[in-house]
Amino acid sequence: MQVNSRDFFLFLSKNKTLNRAAQSWGGGIASGKIVGGIDFPSSVKFIKELNEEGLSVTVDHLGEFVTSESVAKERTEECIQTIETIAAQKINSQVSLKLTSLGLDINDQLVYENMTKILDTAEKHQIMVTIDMEDEQRCQKTLDIFKDFKQSYNYISTVLQAYLYRTAKDIDDLNEYHPSLRLVKGAYKESADVAFPEKSDVDDNFKKIINMHLLNGNFTAIATHDDEIIEYTKRLVDKHNIPKNQFEFQMLYGMRTTTQKELVKDGYNMRVYIPYGQDWYGYFMRRLAERPANLAFVLKGMTKK
Repeated sequence: MQVNSRDFFLFLSKNKTLNRAAQSWGGGIASGKIVGGIDFPSSVKFIKELNEEGLSVTVDHLGEFVTSESVAKERTEECIQTIETIAAQKINSQVSLKLTSLGLDINDQLVYENMTKILDTAEKHQIMVTIDMEDEQRCQKTLDIFKDFKQSYNYISTVLQAYLYRTAKDIDDLNEYHPSLRLVKGAYKESADVAFPEKSDVDDNFKKIINMHLLNGNFTAIATHDDEIIEYTKRLVDKHNIPKNQFEFQMLYGMRTTTQKELVKDGYNMRVYIPYGQDWYGYFMRRLAERPANLAFVLKGMTKK
């Protein structure tokens, strides 16, 4: 049933008619509930509300798979402006981005030029930029780009996905860079040739890579809504006396808000992922595909006044 639910939500995420309809409705139905707003300025008030509750944030402009050089440059300038606004308003926020939005599928020179501009700004303001991981076919190229930039910039991190067979090896390969990594289960539809098809195997691998990266002494962001993974992490850091400033939990905006606040109350670092932009519908459906139980969290959050 879970496989069918996953496929169903992924199918809906790619439905162009529904995507267009969602954009015509505007972001009001989702703003302040599962996304910040239709642009970064309209999201700032929601970010500040989270900061006041002790929650850190990372923001991400929705949209990927850009095929136009001009659009990729627009996305780059928008990201730079977001970093400048975060610094100017002293917001406790980082930035996440997808390389496909900066021209990864167009040409290498373009994506390197755009990333350099963004990282120059981030370095100036000491604001972390996380390169989101996309589907498996773009994984190696994403990691190669990350390694190149990590040699010159401090404020850069990336993401590894527990459902891929390759990820434990990637942890080993990246260790020499002492990287800050966000570890996730993974949300794209992949074949059994490259990814664990069973949830139990994904969960086991998730625990394995959390253990590996933390014991390597590197900063680890554990991005999950899964209580079992959260409790596993708590036991692991207690057992090995890992300081709380070496890791953080991350969750999606509008989901498990009570748990987020409880983690902060218990002294853990908690970061909330807040996407913004017009393309909220596809994002929403992919999150439901990743974990259909998220539907309950979203409906609860969206019906609150």
